[in-house]
Amino acid sequence: MSKSIMIQGTGSGVGKSLIAAGLCRIFRDMGRKVAPFKSQNMALNSFVTPEGGEIGCAQAMQAEAAGAEPSVYMNPILLKASGESGSQVIVLGKAYKTMQAAEYYKNKEQFWASVTHAWDMLSANNDIIVIEGAGSPAEINLMDSEIANMAVARHTEAPVILVGDIDRGGVFASLYGTVALSGEDSRRIKAFIINKFRGDINILLPGNRLIEDKTGIPVIGVLPYVTDMGLPEEDGLVLDIHARGSFADSSEDSIKITVLRLKYISNFTDFHPFTYEPDVELVISRRPEDILNSDLIIIPGSKNTITDLNILRGSGLDSVIKKAAGKGIPLIGLCGGYQMLGRTIEDPLNIESAETAVAGLCLLDTTTVFDKTKTTRQVIARTSGPIPYIRNRHIGLRGYEIHMGQTTATGLPAFVVGGEDSYPDGAVKEGVWGTYIHGIFDNDEFRGDLINGLRERKGLPPVGGRVSYAAEKNAAIDRLAQLLRTNLNMDFIYSIAGL
Repeated sequence: MSKSIMIQGTGSGVGKSLIAAGLCRIFRDMGRKVAPFKSQNMALNSFVTPEGGEIGCAQAMQAEAAGAEPSVYMNPILLKASGESGSQVIVLGKAYKTMQAAEYYKNKEQFWASVTHAWDMLSANNDIIVIEGAGSPAEINLMDSEIANMAVARHTEAPVILVGDIDRGGVFASLYGTVALSGEDSRRIKAFIINKFRGDINILLPGNRLIEDKTGIPVIGVLPYVTDMGLPEEDGLVLDIHARGSFADSSEDSIKITVLRLKYISNFTDFHPFTYEPDVELVISRRPEDILNSDLIIIPGSKNTITDLNILRGSGLDSVIKKAAGKGIPLIGLCGGYQMLGRTIEDPLNIESAETAVAGLCLLDTTTVFDKTKTTRQVIARTSGPIPYIRNRHIGLRGYEIHMGQTTATGLPAFVVGGEDSYPDGAVKEGVWGTYIHGIFDNDEFRGDLINGLRERKGLPPVGGRVSYAAEKNAAIDRLAQLLRTNLNMDFIYSIAGL
């Protein structure tokens, strides 16, 4: 049986995912076989494993930090909020059912069996497992039914490190309250980490000593506030930060990309590679002035395509998007965004909404029909023919598909997926194109070709030597690991983990 350590938090967004990823990298660098584990994750950013299962993007990134192949056992339960209908429940990588909270908790034992099975599989094949909790362990209304925090700590006998976010205020109250409300499970909490600290550490130290005196639990480190670790974020709260940006004071020598801020936006990690490009300005926005002053507009994926399309129409943003396309501003739709660009979206079985059909934006000649089948697979694709502002042919493009329903397109597709059993993907019409391929912008040559095509349209010279996204991300994980080594009592962590 493997050793384990668990990172819990006083709430969502305190930094659990990144700290877990950093520990995965540290243990990997020690020569240990490491795996991440999050029993239950609620996220709209998901990744497809090699076996075709769906897990949270955070666990895929943690697997990368650990030097491990992503697996459905790393995130056995994934919840994807779908609006008023509840959440789609993904069990061991496969869509199970859309459920309201009451029904989900009523079936807790069934899901717990999947959690323990996943743990057994990981435990048998790794030296150490870094476990991430979900939200807070002190949700007293859920303590008897939760399967993500102390229930996992008890089952795995994992020591718990509790993380608090000082930037949002009240960190000592949050740490103390979590311990107080955890009852007998508080004995599993072996240490505190205070995250996102700014200012003079000497002012904080008396508080650290007081919380240690009051709880008997040591503070083993204070992590500084870092504006951007250079790693994709899991929590949708980060979108509110990006959404405040605009192109008001931007450079004329840069390419301005607007990702449409949808209510049910999913897989916004698709656009993270652009953040490494020095000549790209990226905003996530709903403002007409941003949309109409873009060099490229991207409509992202959505967990509720029809609802998001109706919201666009109700707010008048559909007209803004059409106006932008009419001005010749390039427009790309990914997954749900691709579906929205078509002529119609049909939902005869009411998979997503009470409407059986809605009109799309009519910018692509496609029709989408939802059914009960969910496509989840990794893909290798090639460009099929001319794609707006893609100047070269590309082969070996890697990505993955996650979508409900099928789309039929007239004319040439944007891509061809696969080898002998190949099939068309996406559609192109004038300056508009769409695709089901998530992760398409992770491909460096393709991304660089698109940016240079947009630069050429703007009258700017091309830029050579584009960044390697994989290398940049790997370097960012190394920086994260070093941040932990520098600011945490690693000997204490090795000791409680049994290393």
